[in-house]
Amino acid sequence: MSRTRKSLILHPLQGYALPIGHALACLQEGRKRTLQSVAELSIHDLDAHVEGSPNSIGSLLYHIAGIELDWLFGEILEQNFPAEFQSLFPLDARDKDGRLSVVAGIELQAHLQRLAFVREVLLKKLKFLDAEDFYRPRSLSRYDVNPAWVLNHLLQHETEHRNQIAHIRQNLQ
Repeated sequence: MSRTRKSLILHPLQGYALPIGHALACLQEGRKRTLQSVAELSIHDLDAHVEGSPNSIGSLLYHIAGIELDWLFGEILEQNFPAEFQSLFPLDARDKDGRLSVVAGIELQAHLQRLAFVREVLLKKLKFLDAEDFYRPRSLSRYDVNPAWVLNHLLQHETEHRNQIAHIRQNLQ
């Protein structure tokens, strides 16, 4: 019996300082897994609510993209959320009660395009960051943070929500 040998090797993204390229390669691997976890879902699947999950898959995908862009601009670049991206995110990430905003009636392709666009912006903006700035703390009003921590946080954040997506998929009727 012949088996295809897997390659489980991570290479830093080219064109970035080494630690940044490594962190971005991890983010890209995580995104690949997220995209696999939502492949071929219908609007019904994206909007479905299942027991044990307060959110729909569509709301989670919207949230993942919005948080990535927010942390890029707020924490890494120390800039306000750009008005030019507001049309991609007409809803706040959370409602007035602190729950994720309900996002419904959006085709999978639109969610995938939003995720791809946000990742493209992140990759473009980090192209000019050097290793020293990657580790430089940013002193914000509530905490100190550096881009290295932000990218780790974004990876963890997406992974946690991908687990929620898997739970929802397993329980779809």
